[in-house]
Amino acid sequence: MLADSDLQQIMPRLPQAKRQLYLPFLNKVMEIYEIDTPLRAAAFLAQIAHESAELRFMEEIWGPTAQQKRYEPPSDLATRLGNTQPGDGFRYRGRGPIQITGRTNYKKYGDLLGVDLVGNPDLAATPQFAFSTAALFWKMNGLNELADVQDFITITKRINGGLNGLADRQKYYEIAKNVLGAEEPGSFEFPAVVSPSLTRGAVDPTSLSPPTLPRGQEMIEQELSPASANDAASHLETQAAAKKKSTRASRRPVKKLVPVKKAAKKARSKSAKKAAKKAVKKSAKKITAVKKTGKAKKKATAKKQR
Repeated sequence: MLADSDLQQIMPRLPQAKRQLYLPFLNKVMEIYEIDTPLRAAAFLAQIAHESAELRFMEEIWGPTAQQKRYEPPSDLATRLGNTQPGDGFRYRGRGPIQITGRTNYKKYGDLLGVDLVGNPDLAATPQFAFSTAALFWKMNGLNELADVQDFITITKRINGGLNGLADRQKYYEIAKNVLGAEEPGSFEFPAVVSPSLTRGAVDPTSLSPPTLPRGQEMIEQELSPASANDAASHLETQAAAKKKSTRASRRPVKKLVPVKKAAKKARSKSAKKAAKKAVKKSAKKITAVKKTGKAKKKATAKKQR
């Protein structure tokens, strides 16, 4: 059985409260879907650690980005996802540690687990069902057998559709193998009592064909961040800081323009006052000159009369 200290070492950034909440559900689905040896557990935990940024994100980070907008009908991607109604892209966005995405997958996994995920999509992000969809996907795609022979590359391709974030996944894989003692043969011992809330809807994966599970967060990883999904939190914080800085920067020129406008207005006012004074003085001079001319003429006329 996976211990709290094991999970803490493998996912050190997962808060204690969440770790203690998730651990019973995690252990139970690992038992149900036979992820029951150190090698299988190490591969499983490594993959979900990368996909969910150490279980801190149970829902796809939503922009929407250009890729996420393609979740909406009409588009080829929306058709593949089974999204037929406006808003289906956001409504059925990726949820769970290995994200189920699209109306079709919500219907498929909901039916397998005996819960209406189409009518209640938020349930796919709750620990009761999020870990079940991840472990069910794992078992149905033959990933236990690949984990037995440590074919981590093929496991990544089946989950991701490619090798996005491979180095980050491998980092978690090596840590998990070391913590769980995967180099030594053995298996986990799980508690005998099974919680009813966890066994409801459990299915026999061998009777099912592998599902179509288009990647959610991984499909938009490059648009979200130049690094892995593990950096999603810090990336969002950086985006917020950059936006705040940009907003401040955009306001600065406005503040600088205020005194400039005042100065210009003041200059115009001074110039107008100066011009007015000059005009008054000029007008006064003209009046004085006219008066002097009038007086001179009167004096000349008076002399002639004498």
